[in-house]
Amino acid sequence: MKSSSRINILTAKNNSALKEIRQAIDALDEKILRSIEERMSLALRLSRLKDRISDPQREKQVLNHFKNHAGPLLSEKFVVGLALALIKESKSLQGRKFKLIGFQGEKGAYSEEAALKYDPQLITMPFLEFKEVFDGVSSNFLDYGIVPVENYTEGQVSGVGDLLITSHLKIVAEINYPVHHCLLGVSGTDLAQVRIVFSHLQALGQCRDFLQKYNIEPKPFYDTAGAARMLAERQLKEAGVIASKKCAQIYGLQVLKENIEDFPGNRTRFLIISKEGLTEGAKCSVAFSLKNEPGALSQILLPLAKRKINLTRLESRPNKNHPGEYFFLLDFEGSLSEEKIRTSLQELKKRSLFFRFLGCYPVFNQL
Repeated sequence: MKSSSRINILTAKNNSALKEIRQAIDALDEKILRSIEERMSLALRLSRLKDRISDPQREKQVLNHFKNHAGPLLSEKFVVGLALALIKESKSLQGRKFKLIGFQGEKGAYSEEAALKYDPQLITMPFLEFKEVFDGVSSNFLDYGIVPVENYTEGQVSGVGDLLITSHLKIVAEINYPVHHCLLGVSGTDLAQVRIVFSHLQALGQCRDFLQKYNIEPKPFYDTAGAARMLAERQLKEAGVIASKKCAQIYGLQVLKENIEDFPGNRTRFLIISKEGLTEGAKCSVAFSLKNEPGALSQILLPLAKRKINLTRLESRPNKNHPGEYFFLLDFEGSLSEEKIRTSLQELKKRSLFFRFLGCYPVFNQL
């Protein structure tokens, strides 16, 4: 009996160790695949800066770099084969002339999801800041950018309006995208264990009632998907993140609870931006400023009111160069193909101190 018990104990220990090692290998495989994907993303970015795809000198540098890591566990044959495979795939991607779209955040962000709903053939590029997305499009580094401008429950997204005013980019599409949040944790975590949760400030606000119900402390993070990536890397047992279900798949996290947003109809309005605008669409956007005097705003909107043009959004932004003065972002229904829209735009421009036409574009409502 003693001998049998000892064998059972050893078997249990061996099985436990086997499971732990395999889990560690799976986690490393996830990191390797994410790193390769990031490398291919950088290769596509690099193609915008090169005159030709093939660069023998650079390829030799990469091969030598890989050879320097050869050793007992990584034979030279293996590392050279890996380097050649990466170089071959990178060159293949660079030759396929993909359209690139930039978004703020990490892989799995809602902006990325909305971009791929707009066009599944686009290659998404993550950036840390909204300004980097605008700069990437302005410099032809990107074909498009996607930015959130408004959530239907939490309101305006900070910073994007100012960039729309100061840049010379055009809006070419609007996407109204449903946002369904999940509470994610590391493998083996239970909802009752979660004491703090990391996410973007907007997402935390959209799940305020849920967090209060479970007495979970909110911790702002720069991005929902970025929070998911951080949690996967740090393996915090008493922490969770609010992010998309897709993030659980990308970063190997566990879905603790789905649809935790306070309002089932939670949606975010995204804009696709480009250097070149369109001439047709269901909606138009402009930016303008006025003299600081009584009735100025109501007077400038008269051309739209008298022609029964429906206004869908009016946002004010402070003029940082002239305290006390404001810029306005105005969206209204209509197309440049309509005479009343063209005439109204001319009148708006005449009455403004500053005026910029941001675009005429189609609207996509995702279900």
